[in-house]
Amino acid sequence: MKGERATSVSHVEFEILGELIENVDLESLKDLMVDDEVTGKRWDSGAKNVLLLLENMMDRRRHRLKPTHPEYRGKE
Repeated sequence: MKGERATSVSHVEFEILGELIENVDLESLKDLMVDDEVTGKRWDSGAKNVLLLLENMMDRRRHRLKPTHPEYRGKE
């Protein structure tokens, strides 16, 4: 939720993770690391794993957001 005051440490962490997922461009790193089919598969696998980790970290913080936050979801 861009432009909103930080309401908790969890809120800040959640927004940082979202920013990393949505806006960090890793193409230059990929260009350095990938030079053939094998390294391309390694990159794809590693990138997918990191994305899953970041999404999991976000999910673990959703219930700690203010109920008015659009991404809020109560603890299950």
